[in-house]
Amino acid sequence: MTGEQVRAARALLKWSAKKLAEMSGVSYPTIQRLESKDGPLAGYADTHDAIRRAFESNGIQFMASGEVATGPGVAIDRKE
Repeated sequence: MTGEQVRAARALLKWSAKKLAEMSGVSYPTIQRLESKDGPLAGYADTHDAIRRAFESNGIQFMASGEVATGPGVAIDRKE
């Protein structure tokens, strides 16, 4: 997961960084720090897992490079 993917996933869900912190159990300052850089997330695997679970439980799908035309990305599965 990359900083770009976290920002994109938040945008798809219309979540603030504070909302992501609430939904993932990861502190707001940590969310801000992780999102502030492009490329792979720094920090602990448990933190990444908590963020990923929060997104995926709300319909976000993470894609690796090669699964989309321009590189790593995200998509949302709207079950409406």
